[in-house]
Amino acid sequence: MRKTDTRLDNKEIIAELKQKDSHFASIFAEHTQLDEKINYLEKDLIKHSSCDDEIEQMKRRKLHLKDEIYKIIDKNKTQSHA
Repeated sequence: MRKTDTRLDNKEIIAELKQKDSHFASIFAEHTQLDEKINYLEKDLIKHSSCDDEIEQMKRRKLHLKDEIYKIIDKNKTQSHA
């Protein structure tokens, strides 16, 4: 996988995987939810300053999910080119 791969670069395969792979759809949805929650909490750091540890945990989980998502994408790209 190139470092420049993004969701946009993989839009078609992501859509396909979300339809045919329930595990992928689940982790993709969780990643999206975490992203939204992290962004919301970080926008108002004063209000949510007590959530710093929770935000860090969510970021670690989100990164883990992202790694898993891209492993699945790469595996499917390899299989479709074989």
